[in-house]
Amino acid sequence: MSDGAGEYPAALEILLVEDNPGDVRLTKEALRTTSIEHDFHVVTDGAEALDFLHRRDEYADAPRPDIILLDFKLPRLNGDEVAAEIDGTKELRKIPLVVLTGHPAQDDVLGIDELPVDAALTKPVDSEEFLETVRSFEQL
Repeated sequence: MSDGAGEYPAALEILLVEDNPGDVRLTKEALRTTSIEHDFHVVTDGAEALDFLHRRDEYADAPRPDIILLDFKLPRLNGDEVAAEIDGTKELRKIPLVVLTGHPAQDDVLGIDELPVDAALTKPVDSEEFLETVRSFEQL
């Protein structure tokens, strides 16, 4: 995620997988207040996320994300199914995967701690918490 000198790439490629338009808007606003230059891509369900990540169909020219923000409850394919596919694909496995949750107290109930994820953020996304999370991946 960094160039080795502690600098972020010219623009961090962020993929948000979220079906709630309000949460998409709030996440965009939170990220807009960060100091990180970024390109923001949004898909609205799990199947579309996998098409983006595997560069299929309309996403043939999609950039490889530097970080994936994944809602847990999605149409077509749930977040756990998307996470399992990412974990099972060598070229995707190294991308930091952050689960977005509306109820952090329910993480154990939802099984988030058992998924192949790198972090979890509570919705709506807080810009400072997002920055901390991104910085934690610098050593990856």
